[in-house]
Amino acid sequence: MFELLEKHLPAGSFEPVASLDGMPTVYVPREQLVATMRTLRDTPELRYAFLVDILAVDFLPREPRYEVIYLLASLGSGGAFGDTAKRLRVKVLVPGTDPSVPTLMNLWKAADWAERELWDMLGIRVDGHPDLRRILMPEDWDGHPGRRDYPVQIKQPVKVYEPLQVSEEEFVANIQASRDRSKR
Repeated sequence: MFELLEKHLPAGSFEPVASLDGMPTVYVPREQLVATMRTLRDTPELRYAFLVDILAVDFLPREPRYEVIYLLASLGSGGAFGDTAKRLRVKVLVPGTDPSVPTLMNLWKAADWAERELWDMLGIRVDGHPDLRRILMPEDWDGHPGRRDYPVQIKQPVKVYEPLQVSEEEFVANIQASRDRSKR
């Protein structure tokens, strides 16, 4: 597996790592992330065409503080994809003083929500993302709850912006409108 990567990726663009679960894992410098991922996606022998997920871990007080982890899959359906399915874990070390990574939305549209979650939960900026805003927490929430230094006791009042109940007539009308839309 790593021989294929060495054949197609520029020297110094990745560092293989032993993993306990057997999934091939490489570290990629943040500055070379987009180019490396494009090569992983577009090279016929590799063809990691599917971005499964993006996640991150906060290793406070270690520096670099964060690891952003990209899970890739090559479908292995024959033809241009090769004969067998492959997985790859790509890790990027991100310093706490400059928590940012470049967006991968130009390569995989599936990166959209995962990159927004990265920002929302850990405060890691995704440079070049077209719509970087909160996805899980309210827009006016203070801080990023996935960080290890986030306070455990939250003393923020519950905010209710809309009534939680609808009348029976509104409920029936909403169901009927949904049925009407699905018939079109």
